[in-house]
Amino acid sequence: MEEHKNGKTALITGASSGIGQELTRLFAKDGYNLVLVGRNQESLEQLASNFHNQYGTQTTILTKDLANTSAPEEIYAETQQKSIQVDVLVNDAGFGEYGQFATETDLQKELSVIQVNATALVHLTKLYLNDMVSRNEGKILMLGSEVSVIPNPLMAVYGATKAFIKSFSEAIRNEVKHTNVTITVLMPGATNTNFFKVAGAENIKGADPQKTASPADVAKEGYEALMQGKDHVVAGWMNKARVAVAHILPDPLLAANVRRDMTPKDQAEEDQKNVITIAVLTGALVLGGLWLFSKKGGSLNLKSISAYDRARYRHKAKAAGKSAKKTLETASDAVKDTYKKAKTAVEEELA
Repeated sequence: MEEHKNGKTALITGASSGIGQELTRLFAKDGYNLVLVGRNQESLEQLASNFHNQYGTQTTILTKDLANTSAPEEIYAETQQKSIQVDVLVNDAGFGEYGQFATETDLQKELSVIQVNATALVHLTKLYLNDMVSRNEGKILMLGSEVSVIPNPLMAVYGATKAFIKSFSEAIRNEVKHTNVTITVLMPGATNTNFFKVAGAENIKGADPQKTASPADVAKEGYEALMQGKDHVVAGWMNKARVAVAHILPDPLLAANVRRDMTPKDQAEEDQKNVITIAVLTGALVLGGLWLFSKKGGSLNLKSISAYDRARYRHKAKAAGKSAKKTLETASDAVKDTYKKAKTAVEEELA
């Protein structure tokens, strides 16, 4: 048994599976005591047993359903009664509902999505952030998504909650910037968890296990960003490219692209013209415009860019345009070429 303690405690919601479970593992490995919140008590108890045997982790299990409006106050009250100081709060719990909002989805389930993903998150953050600010120390990790900045047709309410999380987190991070409390948003893309099954979307194109990220890899990026005090992290280079381009392309075009990923596999073939359009625009804009979001600040201030850099980016954009024109011959070549260039651009400009 590896046993090393750092004397701190992390409270993780949604800890029984997926990204939450992998985050729990990372905290246990680094010597944190754990407060695990979830609905599946058996799964939480198994995790607690495994981590105690492997790392000597002390774990408190709170079997709560965050869809119940009383759950956040109950969680806070129980940690207070047990004299548990929560040094790290991980708001991981969340789920979605698949289908057309107007005619297909269930309203009560969507209201529960809002309750779990947004309302309970705000409630828990309010309670524990107040304590952290009073102590002048603490960390909070919020589970956002790449759809925090991209419209999400066929899962509209879920996407809206993730946009809320990103905006809310950035705002309160600014409010506590004078303290030693940090707030980080983890923004993964589609991940190989139970999420799509719960949402009723396991048969969509975007849920293909071969195209989804490993929850362990996503958790690792989030954990490292949290420990470094970053404001947010987009997990995976492909998602970094998509999020960067989301700041450039118009929302209707972004929504159309996401809609394609949300389409059931057994429906009509993809619209190749749309694929080419996205590929061409992505290639040109990623190469010609990612400097807007560089690590220098992402400010739209052309005067701050040297004449050399302006010429260099114009050259990149021109080259991308020529390349994109050639790719019109086949959609597959367009997509491959675009993403290859996007990967290089993101690594160069956003590393």
